[in-house]
Amino acid sequence: MIQNEFSSGTKFGLEEIDHLISTVMKNRKILIVGLCLLIGSITTYGSDRTSKNQASETIPQTERTITVQCTPDLEAVTNIWALEYGKLNPGVNIEIIKMPRTLQADDFRNGADLSFVSGSYMETLGKEKLWYMIVGSDAIVPIISIKNPFLKKISKNGVSSEELAALFAQPGNRTWGALTDNGQAVPVHYYRISDDAVQSQAAHFLHADPQLMTGIDVANASELISSIQGDPYGIGFCRLMDVVDPGNQKLVKQVALLPIDKNRNGSLDRFENIYGNLSEFSRGVWIGKYPKVLSRTIYTVSPEKPTNKAELAFLRWVVTGGQQLLSPLGNSDLTYSSRVTNRVELLAATPAAEIISTEGLLTSKAQGLSIFSLLIIILIPVVLAFMIGDAVRRHRRLKQAQLANAMNLTPVLLTENSIEAPDGLYYDKSHTWAFMEQDGIVRVGIDDFLQHITGQLTRIKMKGAGERVKKGDPLFSIIQNGKQLTIHAPISGKIMAKNDQLNADTSIINTSPYTDGWVYMIEPTNWVKEIRFLFMGSIYKDWIKTEFTRLKDFLASYVKGNSVEYAQVILQDGGELKDGVMADLGPEIWEDFQTTFIDANN
Repeated sequence: MIQNEFSSGTKFGLEEIDHLISTVMKNRKILIVGLCLLIGSITTYGSDRTSKNQASETIPQTERTITVQCTPDLEAVTNIWALEYGKLNPGVNIEIIKMPRTLQADDFRNGADLSFVSGSYMETLGKEKLWYMIVGSDAIVPIISIKNPFLKKISKNGVSSEELAALFAQPGNRTWGALTDNGQAVPVHYYRISDDAVQSQAAHFLHADPQLMTGIDVANASELISSIQGDPYGIGFCRLMDVVDPGNQKLVKQVALLPIDKNRNGSLDRFENIYGNLSEFSRGVWIGKYPKVLSRTIYTVSPEKPTNKAELAFLRWVVTGGQQLLSPLGNSDLTYSSRVTNRVELLAATPAAEIISTEGLLTSKAQGLSIFSLLIIILIPVVLAFMIGDAVRRHRRLKQAQLANAMNLTPVLLTENSIEAPDGLYYDKSHTWAFMEQDGIVRVGIDDFLQHITGQLTRIKMKGAGERVKKGDPLFSIIQNGKQLTIHAPISGKIMAKNDQLNADTSIINTSPYTDGWVYMIEPTNWVKEIRFLFMGSIYKDWIKTEFTRLKDFLASYVKGNSVEYAQVILQDGGELKDGVMADLGPEIWEDFQTTFIDANN
């Protein structure tokens, strides 16, 4: 049952929205006058500053030096963060101290400003006594040799945690035959790394006693990798970053990740197969396709909440620009929402004047940027106020429809009859449409099926005018709260114009996919030939019926392995799909939808 979210005491109703619009419009003149005064005062202030001695604005050298500790397993990522941040901000000096393997809370008071600590170490410290923030994640991985004669079968079926646990529970029966169910008594050589954190997490994954996981002891990750490379029947656990070659950002030679059959059905299903390359695997870790017990959180930790402006500026960079450096090192970066949350928390701890000098940063060049930065900070709420009126009016029709649905207590269902398919358009299997205008330019957008599936879109990434595309090339990405689909071009040609209105209000695609929600105007280069591969009219409508069947089968595969509550997100009573069926589903399902419905059709 859908509740009336516009009723008294809940969210905005239409009367409140109208009042908000009226208030903004009435005060528009006041806002303009105030803005002019602010610009004048800031300009005067800036010119006065440039003519004065700026020594008082130079941050003391003691505040430009940051001492950072890191646990041994995070030494590589900490070093690269410090190096790259130093290149961007020559005025900052970051000193790195490697922490001992056995940590105590007092280690954070050993002269360091900040510490980077992995989850396995964090468990012993007591979070309640420390300030901390999540800045990334890492994974513990089982590795085998690419020369393993059973690799092909394992890559197809995967290995479940129960199968691995059974292997270690019976030291006398550790054979590849038992693991792959082929009856061959070839012994498994388990190499046990001298790393308590890795061993503890591996044992936790296998529900085993670490003391019973006996094997061939190796001193460190390098020795483990060397042993696996030379032993086709070897297996071991280590950190993902240990098996990444920093030179080419791929796995080291002669080593493969052991695929995990997460849902334990004896087959490595499409949505479990994240082992094609390092980038695919890292993404699979953060969206939940890899066992969580083998994923480790990376924290930044301090005895108290940081207040030093240099430290705060560094951390703001770590959770934004510094995230792109994690994947090449075998780590997973933060989700979009986590980056925003962390940055907001760090900004809240920093006075506005300090944000200006530390974002730009700490050099004389930053003085020139500070006035501009302050102006931007002041302009943001003003611009937002102006945007409210237009944005809210644009959504009014959509809100009225939602209100009517809520008052009637009638759920919105997604059926074949829900999909609009105007005649006269060409439709592509990438769920796009194309229409040639009288001047020969082709207008392109997404079809009604796709916008019903995703729910209300929040952002779009488009190419620029003048760029050339070929049919089947990535053309644009539609985004809903950080989850995205990349859409392929239905035709080849040169982009003549893009719909910039979508940047201000992407939901126009939902309300008017075939009119105001168009995406590009393209000058075609092979129109006559390419339209032979596009659908029109009844043929497209018949194809959409098959897409509905595939969609239900696709979603059913997820419902089977999840709870009743999960099914209720997808289905109404009676088994009908909800409109916006993927809006509340996770990024891993969006990724599989991309593969199954967008890429596979290309």
